Amino acid sequence: MFFEGSEKKLEIIVTPVAANLRQLDLSFWSSLVRCANADILSSLKSEHCDAYLLSESSLFVWDDRILILTCGNSTLVNAACYFIETLRAANIALVSYQRKNEYHAHLQNSTFADDIAKLRRLISGKAFRIGHLDSHHHYFFCSEGHYHAQSDDNTLELLMYHIRGELADYLNGETQTKTEICARLELDTLFPEFTFDAHLFEPYGFSMNGLWGKYYITLHITPQAGQAYGCSYVSFETNLDLSRYPHAVLGRLLSLFSPVSWDVIGFNYPIETQGFSEHLCLGSCSLTTEQGYNIGFSHYQQFQTEVLLPELM
Repeated sequence: MFFEGSEKKLEIIVTPVAANLRQLDLSFWSSLVRCANADILSSLKSEHCDAYLLSESSLFVWDDRILILTCGNSTLVNAACYFIETLRAANIALVSYQRKNEYHAHLQNSTFADDIAKLRRLISGKAFRIGHLDSHHHYFFCSEGHYHAQSDDNTLELLMYHIRGELADYLNGETQTKTEICARLELDTLFPEFTFDAHLFEPYGFSMNGLWGKYYITLHITPQAGQAYGCSYVSFETNLDLSRYPHAVLGRLLSLFSPVSWDVIGFNYPIETQGFSEHLCLGSCSLTTEQGYNIGFSHYQQFQTEVLLPELM
């Protein structure tokens, strides 16, 4: 059965006069994620952030902002509208909405153009596409206003396609355990300061949130491959400065998953290729928004040729 692994992403920052978001009742967050056709599965808290694992990806809540990722056939734009209408547009400093092209866009409830039309009824903003239409590409919407990004407001995304190798075989096997997946991902070695919350889906799929103070990491795996309409996909995201680590984190993740191709997207985050396997950079782009976000996008492919097999449909 096909499942759309690639996520839609929403970040909303509120003004200083708005309510402290972490003090809002759990019922509000449950209603918010239900607007996106998702449910809260579990939660994890630090002194600066609340992290929720969802039936479709993750929600993070800080005092003044939220970040929510949803995959599958989700309706994240409805959650965005619910938040803006409830908190009121006057209290919204920034809305950032991102959506990757889907493998089966006809199965989605809306297009990016539909989503932006809904958002623009509530808040003005500009929309962009990064990447070629006939390849991996991403859509971005950023609201207009007086907000300006702080110097430490940065995130990094690693999106991997067509994973292969020992870990991919295990993730597609008849039995997996959450403990074994975490061990194979080397989470305690890669991120020793973090506390983790993970969920193993049936029959396939894995999600993980990690918190350390104000820093977060999140990892989502849709391992299905070798099926008609199937495509394996893994996403990793963080606001952590990975340059402080003695090991090349992205390089290690690429080594573990061995994807055929991958995207790296940085928001005010320089893209480094340290530890990457031999590859080609098929395209890159840089976009600077009025709010001071420099968005860098690069699409990479393994250097070796991939041998393709026909799929029975």
